[in-house]
Amino acid sequence: MAKNKCPECPKCLPGWLVQFGDLMSLLLTFFILLLSMAVMDKKKVEEYFDVMKKAMGFIDASTDVQTQSDAYSTEDSNSEDDDSDANSTEDAADEVAELIEQMNDSTTVESEQIQLEKGKNEFTLDIPSTIMFEDGEYKLANANSKRFIAKIARVIRTMPQAFNIEIIGHTSSSGYTSTTIPRDNWDISALRSISVVKELIKNRIDPSTLKVAAYSSYHPKSETASDNRRVEMRFFADNDQTDILSEESFFDRLE
Repeated sequence: MAKNKCPECPKCLPGWLVQFGDLMSLLLTFFILLLSMAVMDKKKVEEYFDVMKKAMGFIDASTDVQTQSDAYSTEDSNSEDDDSDANSTEDAADEVAELIEQMNDSTTVESEQIQLEKGKNEFTLDIPSTIMFEDGEYKLANANSKRFIAKIARVIRTMPQAFNIEIIGHTSSSGYTSTTIPRDNWDISALRSISVVKELIKNRIDPSTLKVAAYSSYHPKSETASDNRRVEMRFFADNDQTDILSEESFFDRLE
């Protein structure tokens, strides 16, 4: 009796492909578990998206794509650089202005109001020293002052352009003298600037962008002593600085 011939089986998929599919499924499950156990910090996520939007050149969503394209296509490369620097400075100043408005709303004392002064590719915060320092002191011991600097630092870190920051200390003409440090108003103005700079560094601001200046009582703001006791934070870009050596008449003046 003839044996029945076994029918041919259909060709199966390679064995490694099945194992690969199982591996991908397990990896997907693993990452889903990681995501479900992760703690999401809303503020950090919002800060990250703000940085990404500015870094990628996004502008207000209310502006349509055609308007954006036309605006960029009608400008040459040089004017684009100048305008982008100006816009970056203006945007940064607006963000700082919102923070200052919140700080000023928390106090009704006019002498403790922070002021914002805007210039060409720069802006300056005029901060009364009473907000940060006790009378005659140069150390940042007030928790509110540290919190304020931390908020300023957070805004600086989200800026699309790297600004140089000059911290300038001022005092009144009180004729303060002492045998220990601080010995006079020069020491007080300088040490206060240094204290602010060190606090900014603690809040992850690049030290190479920071600069310290001290004017003692020799750059008065008004005839009122309390107005002159202040700390200024000046934000400016490198390309705004002019090189005096490039002026043709510089060496003529030396003769």
